[in-house]
Amino acid sequence: MKNFFKAGVCLMGLLGLTGLVCGGCRGAEPERVQNTDTAMGTVVQQNLYVRSGGEKEAEEILKLLRGLEEQQLSRRLEGSEVWNVNAAAGSEEGCPVSADLEALLEDCLSLWKQSEGAFDVTLGEVIALWDMDGWALGEREGVFTPPDEETLQDALGRCGSGRLELAEGRLFLPEGMKLDLGAVGKGAALDCLLGYLAESEKITGAVISVGGSVLTYGDKPDGSPWKVGIRDPRDSSANMGVLTLEGQWCVSTSGDYERFVEVDGVRYHHILDPATGRPADSGTAGVTVLSKSGFDSDALSTACFILGPEKGMELAERYGVEVLFVGTDGSIQMSPGMEAYFRD
Repeated sequence: MKNFFKAGVCLMGLLGLTGLVCGGCRGAEPERVQNTDTAMGTVVQQNLYVRSGGEKEAEEILKLLRGLEEQQLSRRLEGSEVWNVNAAAGSEEGCPVSADLEALLEDCLSLWKQSEGAFDVTLGEVIALWDMDGWALGEREGVFTPPDEETLQDALGRCGSGRLELAEGRLFLPEGMKLDLGAVGKGAALDCLLGYLAESEKITGAVISVGGSVLTYGDKPDGSPWKVGIRDPRDSSANMGVLTLEGQWCVSTSGDYERFVEVDGVRYHHILDPATGRPADSGTAGVTVLSKSGFDSDALSTACFILGPEKGMELAERYGVEVLFVGTDGSIQMSPGMEAYFRD
């Protein structure tokens, strides 16, 4: 049995950069600050260009991400909004939610409808049943065995975004239902970071990776573009290609190589199809979405992976994002707009 845990997007071209004079900085060169740490259950890589006095910006970004997880998004940390919502499932009073979480859930419900159910944040019971994080990270002992069909169908019976009810700042879940925002949490984090960067008077440019989601912002001092590599799903040491980007973008990748277990030649990965409760089987090994929105990039990479290239392309077009599919056979399909940014 093989256990794997890998990020789907890597940063390219971040070394050997030289700073030039930036306008409005009175001749001072922005200083380059790099930081690698963990937050939201994943590796966070920061490459910031900051004006003098901005040395603590990286720490503030990590603090922001950890606060987002602890206070709002985590289903595991007691006291977070999602934990509270899940604990209140089945109650007549429901659970109060913040305006931010309410807006996020409304976007999730909209995508659930647009994707014909392929994107569903109510799969908490099924996700826990598979526990692909635990197996891929080596936290589980013994031999991996897929859930039996009866157990799986029982868990699926407690899922379904159509059964959620949002009303007047309160969320009502049926008994036994569990929210899991893992498919959109990193994208929500990028949107949160974007707001922080836009208000910062210190940061002139940045590329920040939160697991498989990357945010580019502003400019490099030398004027060169940001480069984000798209990893080869079957070779973690290589890239399928590179996206060349200027200014603000969000890039998210979902792949069957990120968290999976392989048994007897069968790959069981963490991207579950709500229709079956099993790992999605659309002939897709990886999907990368390019968008101005963190939510769209992250959530749509999951939805498009489950739908496959044909329906996924249609969904991406409706949302106005660019998308690239890597098939299990190594083939590449991409939206016409993606071709302007992609180089192999």
